[in-house]
Amino acid sequence: MAKGKPRNAFYAQSGGVTAVINASACGVIETARKHKSKISKVFAGRNGIIGALTEDLIDTSKESPSAIRALRHTPGGAFGSARYKLGGLEQNRAAYERLIEVFEAHDIGYFFYNGGGDSQDTAHKVSQIGEKLGYPIVCVGVPKTVDNDLPITDNSPGFGSVAKYIATSIREAGFDVASMAKTSTKVFVLEAMGRHAGWIAAAGGLAAEKPGDAPHIILFPEIVFDKNKFLTKVDQTVKRYDYCAIVVSEGIKNPDGRFVAEAGTRDAFGHAQLGGVAPVIAQLVKDRLGYKYHWAVADYLQRSARHIASKTDVEQAYAVGRAAVQLALKGHNAVMPTVVRTSKKPYRWKIGVAKLADVANVEKKMPPDFVTKDGFGITRKCRDYLEPLIKGEDYPPFKNGLPQYVQLKNVAVKKKLKRSFKI
Repeated sequence: MAKGKPRNAFYAQSGGVTAVINASACGVIETARKHKSKISKVFAGRNGIIGALTEDLIDTSKESPSAIRALRHTPGGAFGSARYKLGGLEQNRAAYERLIEVFEAHDIGYFFYNGGGDSQDTAHKVSQIGEKLGYPIVCVGVPKTVDNDLPITDNSPGFGSVAKYIATSIREAGFDVASMAKTSTKVFVLEAMGRHAGWIAAAGGLAAEKPGDAPHIILFPEIVFDKNKFLTKVDQTVKRYDYCAIVVSEGIKNPDGRFVAEAGTRDAFGHAQLGGVAPVIAQLVKDRLGYKYHWAVADYLQRSARHIASKTDVEQAYAVGRAAVQLALKGHNAVMPTVVRTSKKPYRWKIGVAKLADVANVEKKMPPDFVTKDGFGITRKCRDYLEPLIKGEDYPPFKNGLPQYVQLKNVAVKKKLKRSFKI
């Protein structure tokens, strides 16, 4: 490898996608294209890190500037994502060595990993194995998670848009239920994502601007679920307002520490697989109070709703992608760009930087002072934190009434290794 010769970069998307993860991809690729003297091409992993392990790489240089630009307003993961945890260096050293083998075969000197806490841990370990094997690889994490549970960064790109969707949905559903409450549905339950951190459920609280507004109750993973206290609150709310709208986080737990909706199975990361907590809560209300109910699980809709994305979120997602490349080119390794809130009113932010070692596998939960004393709502402090993150509209282009999104060609890079790798 000649000194000063431009090297290739590898970019991969990891875990559950968001409405704006492709905006980060856009930031990475557009910025890399401006530095041809240092970065020759950006290869993407087909289906995330699995693409690197199986040497299934995508040549993003085959995409037009307009196609890459359109990623900024396209939801999902343009190159495919995956839930695949590599684990510890010693326990799964062969996988990490395989990554370096593929990187060396394709002259990859930069690794940009777009994901949450598990992904930042992987990026950190890749930087370590590269050093141990004497292979020069610059690893920079690109923050992403709808759960908003990454530490150090003020918020996580992907969260603002899902927060906007949940707040909008519970407000609109509240108007619907209130209209029919006299003769029909009395209780509506909306389930939001959030295994251990209640940030998304909390965002639903933004819809309640005055007493009586939906949602009347929020159930957080950080607060132990008390059936009797909850049922009393539901009954009081229905008697006062004719109906009760509830936002529940998927990860609420019983006093024994078990998830209310635990299905008894495990996902690819070893986490307990959750069923649907909304129908459980709704049925509890029916059985104990007799009220007619409806429930909904936002599920993938909340994280794919690019049509209602937060402008703030889109801008920050693009910015961390751009910053990841800039940090790499300045020689920073094993780091992640962060969002730093520099002013509350008016809201202002800038890009900071954190060490991957400080980010990896650390969950940021809701602070106690963000939850009201009764455990069923958000405080003014929480509202002040959340409101700027959902502000602004950034609509995709529409045609014939539908949003227009890009589908890339995703041209494969020719394989160079004879040895395959089994996933």
